[in-house]
Amino acid sequence: MESSSNAGKTAAKSLHLKTSLMILVMIFAGPLGNVLLGKGMKHAGVLRIWPPDALLATGIHIFSTPAIWMGIGSLILFLVSYMLVLSWADYSYVQPAASLAYGVVALLSWLILGEHVSPLRWLGIAIICLGVFVVGRTNPRTTHPAEVMPDTTGPEPAGQNMAGAD
Repeated sequence: MESSSNAGKTAAKSLHLKTSLMILVMIFAGPLGNVLLGKGMKHAGVLRIWPPDALLATGIHIFSTPAIWMGIGSLILFLVSYMLVLSWADYSYVQPAASLAYGVVALLSWLILGEHVSPLRWLGIAIICLGVFVVGRTNPRTTHPAEVMPDTTGPEPAGQNMAGAD
């Protein structure tokens, strides 16, 4: 009996650790990707989309910018992390915990884009982070993983007829 209890605690601890690590990846990869896209688009300058040949030139100019590709890569990493975390933990846990990204957005905007972040904005971010701390003290999973349902779309086994069939 004791070993199954210890195994359950170990599994829960492992789930919490991998969930926390993937949320950490999300917290940094999402904002970094967005800031890099912002930097790349600022570097692109004024963009023309009309006439149609100008649109093609604009697209080539945008996608020849390294910051755009680094941003896209970072956002793909964010998306994969997000999908993994949602398979392990409740959405009501993941989304508030990922809100720590607001602080990273402000920090990266200040460091990379040179934006001014006002004290009032920092205060708002601190309040969000306090809420995340409260949510982080709860269990990441309150539901059980879905049971595997049998395939009901295939042919019926031999000897079983539909109701009312002769």
